[in-house]
Amino acid sequence: MREQNEGAARMQEPGRVADVRRRNLALVLAHIGPDAPASRADIASATGLTKAAVSSLVTDLLATGLVEEIGVTRVGGRGRPGVGLALAPRPGAVGAEVNVDYLAAGIVDLHGELRFHEVAEAANRGRAPGDVLAELTELVARCSARAADAGMTLLGGGLAVPGLVDPGRGTVLTAPNLAWRKADLSTELTGLAPRTPLGVAVSNEADSAALAELWYGRGASLGSYLYVSGEVGVGGGLVLGTELFSGPGGHAGEVGHVVVEPGGRRCSCGGRGCLETVAGQEAILAAAGITDGGSTTAERMSVLLTALRNGDARAIAAVAHAGHCLGIAVVSCARLVDLSAVVLGGHFATLAAWLRPVLLDSLDDFAPGLVAPGSAVFSELGATAALRGAAGSVLRRALATPYELLG
Repeated sequence: MREQNEGAARMQEPGRVADVRRRNLALVLAHIGPDAPASRADIASATGLTKAAVSSLVTDLLATGLVEEIGVTRVGGRGRPGVGLALAPRPGAVGAEVNVDYLAAGIVDLHGELRFHEVAEAANRGRAPGDVLAELTELVARCSARAADAGMTLLGGGLAVPGLVDPGRGTVLTAPNLAWRKADLSTELTGLAPRTPLGVAVSNEADSAALAELWYGRGASLGSYLYVSGEVGVGGGLVLGTELFSGPGGHAGEVGHVVVEPGGRRCSCGGRGCLETVAGQEAILAAAGITDGGSTTAERMSVLLTALRNGDARAIAAVAHAGHCLGIAVVSCARLVDLSAVVLGGHFATLAAWLRPVLLDSLDDFAPGLVAPGSAVFSELGATAALRGAAGSVLRRALATPYELLG
């Protein structure tokens, strides 16, 4: 009896009571969606909490701004109507991306909609990180001002970069295609979304894009998959079940540096014959004979598309070789991690009409039946995937830990 009384007393300790309430806040919020309204009674029935407890928790959730009351609901035409609860569209997060040849910024709302978006061409390779972030901050500021005019409240932000990162320290450990190494961005990150409750975190571009595919694209229906990001470099993100797997050192999913041509060209990583050396944008353009000539990568990619549409043999061969090698890399990853699907984004999605047949042939040749044709898909998120994922991580944190917004 004494032990039972002591146990009951421990459960009433202020810290433990607060922990229970925090868990219940997230539990209630998990039963409130963006579209179909849920009443307090619906939530009580679904969670097993008392109606009084749910009402108290909803009061706190309304105070966070994450939830709004949207009218009344009635089930079966009987009883008192309930006030509907739904995720509010006003909270949002900053998504930003630094890549080799462009900067991008946007605001994503709690419903997953990209409300505002700006892109600027920029030759970022070899530029000082501080200079790049200063320019990016201007893009973000314009998007944030438009969001404020629309009545939105920013919760925080995320920055995606093409490299290995230490999110806890706000550091880019290495980004070979930017020529960045041990770049401390902690001060600059704060300036992207100042005075926001959840702050700003840095992430790997391909990892963020892989999560965007899970949350806002086709990933949820695919099970475990490899996301392959095609830019100047080639990145990858592994989603196992419903979780991103980056490994203890953050290196997992680096499909761009899987060797597909032993004895091939040197890669920016220092290795030789990596997928990036044959399937990155610059590699495909060079193989197609489309040289720089002072033009931007986007302009040269447009030239490539025109050449492909016109049946240019050299352009078609360049894309075909990239697709063949892409199949080798995907099969290698799928064998090792037991993947059932692959999602291709960036320029791979842009080149899908020419790339898909070759990729499917390669997958079938090297591993018949391992990745079914219907499980090799191209992303529909376009060039916004990475910044959507970076912003989405902040929004997911808010939904998982709403008590952080209560002050």
